[in-house]
Amino acid sequence: MLKVSHLYKSYSGREVISDLDFETKKGGIYGFLGPNGAGKSTTMNMLSGYLRPDSGDIKIDGISLLKSPMKARRLLGYLPEQPPLYQDMTVKEYLSYTAELKGLRGADKKREVERVAALAGLESVRDRLIRQISKGYKQRTGLAGAICGDPELLILDEPTSGLDPKQIAEMRELIKKLGEKRTVILSTHILSEVSAMCDNVLILCGGKLLADSTKEELLEKYNDRQRLKLVIKGNATAAENDASKLEGVESIRTVSEDENSTVIELTAQPGADLREAVAQMCVGGGFTLLELADNRISLEDVYLKLTQGGEEE
Repeated sequence: MLKVSHLYKSYSGREVISDLDFETKKGGIYGFLGPNGAGKSTTMNMLSGYLRPDSGDIKIDGISLLKSPMKARRLLGYLPEQPPLYQDMTVKEYLSYTAELKGLRGADKKREVERVAALAGLESVRDRLIRQISKGYKQRTGLAGAICGDPELLILDEPTSGLDPKQIAEMRELIKKLGEKRTVILSTHILSEVSAMCDNVLILCGGKLLADSTKEELLEKYNDRQRLKLVIKGNATAAENDASKLEGVESIRTVSEDENSTVIELTAQPGADLREAVAQMCVGGGFTLLELADNRISLEDVYLKLTQGGEEE
């Protein structure tokens, strides 16, 4: 559906996007992640046609956004972080205006306004001025405008920014519904949002793409060996010393120690299972075993590992 080929972009001689290259399938939600200064906003602006790359190409369903911008944009809907809403229009007037920009007229325009208003849950506020509705409804209005004309590709930049918990839950459900029939590129800083909504993950840092895979593939790659969380009563140094003698241990780290307990993280060598040996070690060493748990790496752990040191002012 979307094919991004070798994008480069620089400002005042400073390269902010370097050889960005990825492709999406038709349908599904792609989480676009990265720390501040990673180049996410620049990339979203290029994907939406707002900003032209220095080199490379962007194709939507085989149509070049650079060579045939008007034709490609008919397949595209874009919601920036701050929706460009006209505050003195009613919701209905704004959606009617947006539908006209998409080339709809007469009965077709009326039907489309009714369709997107219903889909975004705007029926109760469609006759109110935009400046009088809540932040949540403003985000919904912007999203309804983005899906006018039923585009095959939706680009959403921080769509839940500034919403309260109830509004966030409602927006997430709406985006999941939209992703059933079209491709959605979702930029966010919230890792739980990616876990809850996205099928695939794209991680950008320093202008380079560091990860492009499904959530499951990404987690499997970084959970290639067993990691155990061991909570005991006993001396941390003695426990580390005994654990280091176990066959199959790759690394040991004391996470915390106080008068009540010691938390140790053990990483096994590939293919090794340390659980039984650790339990026997505790019995033999006189340690009281309070907890032994599989400490698998989460999506947040993977993100932090890949982007460590990548945040800029």
